Amino acid sequence: MTAIDATHTAYMPSSHADPTAFVRRADGLCELDLMVSGASCAACIARIETGLREDERVENARLNLSTGRLALTWRGEAEAARELINKLGAIGYPATPYEPEADSDPQMVEEKRLLRAMAVAGFAMANVMLLSVAVWSGVGEMSAAMESLMHRISALIVLPAAAYAGQPFFRSAWQALKHRHVNMDVPISLAVFLACGLSVYETFIGHGDTYYDAAVMLLFFLLIGRFLDMRLRAKASQAARGLAAMQAASANRVLPDGRIEAIPAREVVAGDHLLLAAGDRVPVDARVVEGEGELDGSLVTGETAPVAATPGARLFSGMLNLDAKLVVEAIADRDNSLLSEITRLVEAGEQSRSRYVRLADRAAKLYVPIVHSLAALTLVGWLLILGEPRPAIINAIAVLIITCPCALALAVPAVQVVASGRLYRDGVLVKSGDALERMANIDTIVFDKTGTLTEGRPRLVDAGEISSEALDLAARLARTSRHPLSRAVADAAGMGETADRVTETPGGGLQGQVDGVSVRFGSARWLGLESGADPHSEAWLWVDGQEPVRFRFEDQLRAEARRTVKAFKQRGCRVILLSGDRKIPVDHIAGQLGIELAFSELKPQDKIAKLQDMKADGLKVCMVGDGINDAPALAAADVSISMASAAEISQAASDFVLQGDRLDKAVTAAIVSRGAKSRVMENFGLAVVYNMIAVPLAVGGFVTPLIAAIAMSASSILVTLNALRLAR
Repeated sequence: MTAIDATHTAYMPSSHADPTAFVRRADGLCELDLMVSGASCAACIARIETGLREDERVENARLNLSTGRLALTWRGEAEAARELINKLGAIGYPATPYEPEADSDPQMVEEKRLLRAMAVAGFAMANVMLLSVAVWSGVGEMSAAMESLMHRISALIVLPAAAYAGQPFFRSAWQALKHRHVNMDVPISLAVFLACGLSVYETFIGHGDTYYDAAVMLLFFLLIGRFLDMRLRAKASQAARGLAAMQAASANRVLPDGRIEAIPAREVVAGDHLLLAAGDRVPVDARVVEGEGELDGSLVTGETAPVAATPGARLFSGMLNLDAKLVVEAIADRDNSLLSEITRLVEAGEQSRSRYVRLADRAAKLYVPIVHSLAALTLVGWLLILGEPRPAIINAIAVLIITCPCALALAVPAVQVVASGRLYRDGVLVKSGDALERMANIDTIVFDKTGTLTEGRPRLVDAGEISSEALDLAARLARTSRHPLSRAVADAAGMGETADRVTETPGGGLQGQVDGVSVRFGSARWLGLESGADPHSEAWLWVDGQEPVRFRFEDQLRAEARRTVKAFKQRGCRVILLSGDRKIPVDHIAGQLGIELAFSELKPQDKIAKLQDMKADGLKVCMVGDGINDAPALAAADVSISMASAAEISQAASDFVLQGDRLDKAVTAAIVSRGAKSRVMENFGLAVVYNMIAVPLAVGGFVTPLIAAIAMSASSILVTLNALRLAR
């Protein structure tokens, strides 16, 4: 673990529920979701999953770092849950059963703790620095008694402040040592303890050379880096929560005697008959038994066109019933329905991203052994040279402080904050802390079609070829309907009158009377006509005694779609189109944009499979999408982008959100991300040069802990100023 991926403070819910009550049975296996505290990096994932799999009963252990949620599967009895939770605690990661209904958010709790700790450290640093300036400026003039009083006041301010503000580091270091490993919080905690301990000794017994300001200054700068990084990662777990919220909480079960019984959706089992009223969400995967209607099927296909529901048709959980009353038969329970599967796919994608080893992680791997070795050698060397413990301890503390990873802790977050601010001004919202780093490495860009490359709403494309009389007749019917194609006709015709006695046939069309003449407007199948063979959507106007008139609709390309695709190609990126739509319109759009590789009629699992194939080939993939069905693919890609008008679930699963629905802002995100990576590398270079100069001076005894703290702060300011160059 690193200073940047600091171990989270252990979070334990107030209720210690019996874990066996949360165990699920499936295919002879026990399943349990746990909330794990203290996991913060890829090394934590490996330690947890490997530790659990040492138990022969465990079939699978998968930790999602963003949410802190662990999916655990084992053979045997449910009571084994207690043993497995105890094992997690034994390796340093307390866990409790996952309760979706719980109101508290561990991420937010920890964020508030860091803010309070930072405020306390900043307050103490400001006040102690004032006292220190008074002591420095009064050398030779201030009496020994007054100087001693200043040091005692400093002790009263710093000791409780350091004890509180240092808790994120102290707890993490203690957990690491208790379980026989070290992390970067160990040398930080050691430096603070030694600086405070030596200062107390000097205040009451020794020569009066104290280093209280060094201790709180160190904590303040480290807390800034930790908070910045956590703040940028705070929204990483929203996708799965949003999907869970889309699941229907209740269902109306039809009893054998015809009565309707309201039950929790989690109690629905395969074979139950359920009643769906207009506006209800489908609680589980089901099959239509009675009734005909239309549902919002964007969850499965991503397309705006409603899905016809007729007896025998299969429905998926999360679909929205738009009009008619339906009776359906459940074919799965809630945990085995499509929306639950999409949730699991999103979490699996987030977990794979959690394994991404960031530059700061790699740069910091050697930090702990090198710093401990240097400090120990400094202590031993000066003891051998002088034979006195005091100067040896002071020099060892100086080494610990001057090498403390403030510059390293700020190198990445400072750049992320500046780059995120610049992108925000340019209309791009950055939602993930390491998204910029991943975006800088992409070589493949994958687009969804509907709502991403296109505007996501059909338009009448042949209005000029249709007579004004036919357009008016169709519009009179269309103004009474909410169907996307009807709205397109109404928009093309403008405001006007409506037909009389209009009825709407779900999945068919509209029928009414205009001046006593029967007029129908709907699908070719409903009217008994033959469909056209081009890539357009269509509807037909049928009037008694007249030739049917075909209306063609097309989802228009975004104005900036062509230049966006061209810009990515110019930057050496491979461009691919993945869509749930039919092959003809998908190939048509791909041809217009010059995209050579396009796949159609893909479900969420199919999109993920395509992305996994690309990643297996060594490609670094960025996914751009907007539909609910795109959320798993967005989470599974190396980095993802969604539109501001996208479904909330897609936005939550994305790393970037394009404000104002300007697709070309995706190119801006790529350009700024590459610039951010360059600044991070420069910051690491500055940190290396700083340590090459400062460490030999500290080892040689030329630096006191106070000067070490000032030098450490100067290095932090330097990397921050370098990051600010990115704002231009």
